[in-house]
Amino acid sequence: MTQVTAQAEPTSGSRIPLSRDRVLRAAVKVADEGGVEAITMRRLADELGAEAMSLYYHVARKEDILEGIVDVIAREVNDAVGQVRGPSEGAAWKTAMRQRILSARQVFLRHPWAPGLFERHASTSPAVLRYFDALLGIMRDGGFSYDLAHHALHALGSRALGFAQEMFDPGDGAGGEEDTAALDAMAGQFPHLAGMMAEIAHDDPDSTLGWCDDQTEFEFGLDLILDGLDRMRQSA
Repeated sequence: MTQVTAQAEPTSGSRIPLSRDRVLRAAVKVADEGGVEAITMRRLADELGAEAMSLYYHVARKEDILEGIVDVIAREVNDAVGQVRGPSEGAAWKTAMRQRILSARQVFLRHPWAPGLFERHASTSPAVLRYFDALLGIMRDGGFSYDLAHHALHALGSRALGFAQEMFDPGDGAGGEEDTAALDAMAGQFPHLAGMMAEIAHDDPDSTLGWCDDQTEFEFGLDLILDGLDRMRQSA
């Protein structure tokens, strides 16, 4: 009887066999170090100590990798929020929701490149769907109808996952005198925007997922939405 071995993965010595999960976790590590653009088959092969061609047994192309690492990060999110304990019935829904969202945010702060991928690939990830199903469960415990819960998810948008999509991003800026000169030039045409940008500063990289998505701004927006939803829940 002929044994089919053509698709078996090449191994040598005591090398740990490759798997799809190992490839995807290596891709997360590469992205953590250099961003999504740093992910290439050759870079992953170097990270894993394997031949680039052997990766194709587990991932078909870069797009397959990007979709896969969304699921890896989403599983990490589910593991993190799974540690949150406490009631969610009635008025407790808001605290439970807030704690889960802020726990999810901590995962994205460890992987600041991930929000961009989630904007494009979240709907294809079973782990993301599991996360949102649990959020709906909390709202149902709090007395939300499915209709109101649907509106709530739209109102929360990406905040439900722990990051905020900003309307615009003025760029990283060069800092110092060049930033001051740019603001001065801007002030004549857009005085209020220039005044606001001169006053605010988000210089804590460990709390930031975008230009204005620092922890203070994120929690400010989240609390506004949750407070409004709670009032609607009580009046429904």
